[in-house]
Amino acid sequence: MLANVCACLSMPRSQKEVNPKSVTIVCISDTHELHREVDVPNGDILIHAGDFTMFSRSTAAIRDFNLWLGELPHPHKVVIPGNHEFFLESDTSKRSLISNATVLIHEAIEIEGLKIWGSPTTVLYGGAFGLSSPTERKNLYAQIPNDVDILVTHGPPFGILDRSTQTTEHAGCRELLETVMRVQPRLHVFGHVHAASGMVTLGETVFVNAALLGIDGDIGGGATTLRIRRSQPVRPAVD
Repeated sequence: MLANVCACLSMPRSQKEVNPKSVTIVCISDTHELHREVDVPNGDILIHAGDFTMFSRSTAAIRDFNLWLGELPHPHKVVIPGNHEFFLESDTSKRSLISNATVLIHEAIEIEGLKIWGSPTTVLYGGAFGLSSPTERKNLYAQIPNDVDILVTHGPPFGILDRSTQTTEHAGCRELLETVMRVQPRLHVFGHVHAASGMVTLGETVFVNAALLGIDGDIGGGATTLRIRRSQPVRPAVD
């Protein structure tokens, strides 16, 4: 794999601690209230890229999602909402319902020397956090600084892991793609398009569609685990 992120197999924590310069990232998305069916490997940072509810209909499921997060061993957990998380769009103070993770809504956080910026926005009209206006999306993504290491969005960039093999229609965002080309994060994690889950490297960026919901409505895949070096003045090579 190119650049400074590499896929790694699940390994005992003691082996990961041998190299303190790297951080293990575990990526999941689109669990849609089936979070307890997911086999989540250990790591330093867990990233959930949205759609952990089914249209925010069940407060009990939201509370259980938070309890589940608290049961996981990862020292850092980052969650962004998706187009199903209407409860957070209508009242951002309800972030307190997700107390066992950091919820990012158009903002950044630095963890383990890595700057992470997250946004729930998609191109959908009518979905939570949807922005159907290209101009509004462009203005939003202009806020993303150039020094972001990990970009987390619910929707994919245009043309990258944004369609199934059964269609020629791309569900990704052109304005997001332009932003990724500008920022060149080392890792871009997203979901939303269930049938396009996977990982690809383009230039300096590793793209992960971490969507887990399968076509039959059950969890159809596993978490994606990667290792990334902490930020340095000059981008380092893969371990």
